[in-house]
Amino acid sequence: MANYKNAEKALRQSQRRRMYNKRNLSMMRTYIKKLRKKIEAKAEGDELKELLKTTVAIIDRSVKKGVIKENTGNRYKSRLTMQVNKAISEGKK
Repeated sequence: MANYKNAEKALRQSQRRRMYNKRNLSMMRTYIKKLRKKIEAKAEGDELKELLKTTVAIIDRSVKKGVIKENTGNRYKSRLTMQVNKAISEGKK
């Protein structure tokens, strides 16, 4: 246990930040999983594009809040976009 008031406050702050980061990371991962399931289920192009838009926004928000690094966010967005584009092009054939 902390011995000083400022140490107690720092502990409270770090616990609060950890909770926020965990919630944001969990939400981001959930949306990525939803998008990947839709891709595997061969959903329609409009549905995939809409879910991709939402997922990219959540990834950007996570980067902005410092939950993940910028390059990691860019990598996720790039790979998901390529997968969606591939699924849409295969659906048109």
